[in-house]
Amino acid sequence: MPFVELETSLAAGQLPPGLVAKLCSAAAAILGKPEERVSVTVRPGLPMVLAGSAEPCAQLFVSSIGVVGSAEQNRGHSARFFDFLTAELGLGAERILIRFYPLEPWQIGKDRTVVTFL
Repeated sequence: MPFVELETSLAAGQLPPGLVAKLCSAAAAILGKPEERVSVTVRPGLPMVLAGSAEPCAQLFVSSIGVVGSAEQNRGHSARFFDFLTAELGLGAERILIRFYPLEPWQIGKDRTVVTFL
């Protein structure tokens, strides 16, 4: 059950149409999870500074069970997410950061319980 959150200083009108759905599909493919289990949030128009510059930028937060828990896994994920984000957002790789957060099943509530018991 991946959670993908994109924060960007780009205004909503500067984002490509269908970005949320495209990011959902890309995340599912990159992480090897079914698309119907991926949760995506996009927050545009945020005041942001990256590396001391207020030029347009973005941060991607990726949380999931079992697929973002090692440097080796995240190295591959990072390259693919960067390819997607630079193409879709028109930003250089130096204006994007990605943070990976491994989750445990007991940390996600669903259907009035936690994933551990589903």
